[in-house]
Amino acid sequence: MRALIQRVSRASVTVEERITGSIDQGFLILIGIEETDTDEDLTWLSRKIVGLRLFDDDQGQMNLALSDVQGGILLVSQFTLHAASKKGNRPSYIRAARPELAKPIYDKMIKQLEADLGKPVATGEFGAMMAVELVNDGPVTIWIDTKNKE
Repeated sequence: MRALIQRVSRASVTVEERITGSIDQGFLILIGIEETDTDEDLTWLSRKIVGLRLFDDDQGQMNLALSDVQGGILLVSQFTLHAASKKGNRPSYIRAARPELAKPIYDKMIKQLEADLGKPVATGEFGAMMAVELVNDGPVTIWIDTKNKE
């Protein structure tokens, strides 16, 4: 499972001119799911995300987590995070889970994030063509891959 986490002052997702999810301060998370992802990956990643201290304290140091700033999460599925571009110019997405496998994992991730954060998570629409708007705060962008837990 791969997550690209962006600290935002606001973000939203629109599908067919309808806003499906929006947040003010918090994290916009683009998430890519592999066929080999497990519940252990999902739980580890959710706890890691919710615990990330990426918000400034009174001294301007990134010492505060989402709960400290009452931040939100906007979760957007994005299979292209698993693009392999070693050969040629057209990326391969062979490592990305097929929709019938990825969708249940994505739904579980929403529930896990909500449980760990203690409030609802805003989302895009799985499998839809989405327009994502954000104001990246900092900018602060973090890449996490559960296959490489550093």
